Amino acid sequence: MKHIAALQAVVTADPAGQEPSAAELDAIEHEMPLIAAEVELLDAHIATLDRPVTELDARRLRRARRRVLAARRALANRGSGLLEVGA
Repeated sequence: MKHIAALQAVVTADPAGQEPSAAELDAIEHEMPLIAAEVELLDAHIATLDRPVTELDARRLRRARRRVLAARRALANRGSGLLEVGA
């Protein structure tokens, strides 16, 4: 049996360097309300995949969509405010 081995060095990055930076963690924290709202919307969609949509499901979907839109609006407004302060 012939063994095949890599002749080159490993091409993946050093595992120690794969942690998110402080700036990346701050960006994630800044976007967390939107992320949570999108997860809630996804949960509402998943709940309706294998059955007909009831009135309660429709209300849950509408509420989740409104929360996503509100979170996007808040993030956009905060984002523009941060740019003005930093300028």
